[in-house]
Amino acid sequence: MDASSDLRVFVRVLDRGNFSLAANDLGITPSAVSKLISRLEDRLGVKLLERSTRRLALTPEGETFLARARRIVADIEEAEAEVARVRGAPRGKLRINSGTAFGLHQLAPALADFLARYPEIDIDLSITDRLVDLIDEQSDIAVRSGHIPEGPFIHRKIADLRRVICAAPSYLEKRGTPKVPSDLKAHDCVLVAGPGLNRWPFKARGGIDIVEVRPRVTTDDAEAAVRLAVEGAGIVRLSDVIVGRRLRTGELVALLPDVHHSEPYPLAAIYPAGRHRLPRVAVFLEFLHERFGHAPWRIQQPG
Repeated sequence: MDASSDLRVFVRVLDRGNFSLAANDLGITPSAVSKLISRLEDRLGVKLLERSTRRLALTPEGETFLARARRIVADIEEAEAEVARVRGAPRGKLRINSGTAFGLHQLAPALADFLARYPEIDIDLSITDRLVDLIDEQSDIAVRSGHIPEGPFIHRKIADLRRVICAAPSYLEKRGTPKVPSDLKAHDCVLVAGPGLNRWPFKARGGIDIVEVRPRVTTDDAEAAVRLAVEGAGIVRLSDVIVGRRLRTGELVALLPDVHHSEPYPLAAIYPAGRHRLPRVAVFLEFLHERFGHAPWRIQQPG
């Protein structure tokens, strides 16, 4: 193995947290990994890792070296990707990180089609609403909605998401259908916990009017909220990416669509600069826009 291989091994060990997992990824033995790290330390003349039976820890020199090593390994991968683009089909492991709503309701059901189209790509899918560092998590690409903090990553918009007010037919049969926004004050509502989420906006002649609704149920999970609504527990206001299928099947009915202010917000792909040149990432970006760019979950209604 050459110097660039030593760097890859070093980066993989830190990404995985121990020699055994890194060795498994690289297709070599843990003892070979240990020897390569020792060879790298000997060549540099410094100790990079403090080893113990329980964990690995970077030395100060190791922390400095890791940041540069990551950039070098990324540059090598991009150079190899440029050659691979000419050589043949996209291949390798694609590491995707997605928020829960889009990941569960839209992305996961679509990935079988992507895998069938690109049989030499494997997928490592992480679904979490926790904001992650793509470099630390070793992710190729993330899909996130709403405001994304500024950072060293590229943002590529896929579509706009909108919020929808809706309820199950069984609830509306029992309690009646609200005809104007103020009617909502007399209804049971299911809220996702969060500041101001009981304040629902509506278009008015002078701008936006706010109606404060009464939460009969409050939950910290949007999936739980939509299931409660389907069972007739109350009225919800959720992203159309979550409730779109339920609206199409009739399990939920959209309410006050002509006056509701749906507050569009972006769904975007996020990736480190240059990563889109990797063939596996490039074709996934194309797939995201092809499959989701027209917001297929949406029943068209005024915005």
